[in-house]
Amino acid sequence: MVSSAIEILICDTRAGEAVLRPFQLQFKGGESPTIGQALVQAGIASGPADPILARKGCFGVFGKRKDWDSPIYAGDRLELYSPLIIDPKKSRRKKANQNQDAKFQAAAAKRKARRL
Repeated sequence: MVSSAIEILICDTRAGEAVLRPFQLQFKGGESPTIGQALVQAGIASGPADPILARKGCFGVFGKRKDWDSPIYAGDRLELYSPLIIDPKKSRRKKANQNQDAKFQAAAAKRKARRL
């Protein structure tokens, strides 16, 4: 079979600073290239069970999280994401609780002011 190649960009943000580098992905002419092939050829992962990529949603294309077998096209930017430091759900819940507490305290202060 004839070998083909496409140009993609790999954006690695796992070390803090985003490092953007061009990469030429080689694949067989009859099949479409996948994100998994790009990760293996770039030397980032050894396979789908690689512990480096075991986290769910640790890579994507143009900000959209993708699976190992998702297709990748010429000109796509394959992004490697760093792990979250703070769980967004917990952060939103904490902020909502703080806002709710502030409302209750303001209402209590109004009631107290009316009584005086």
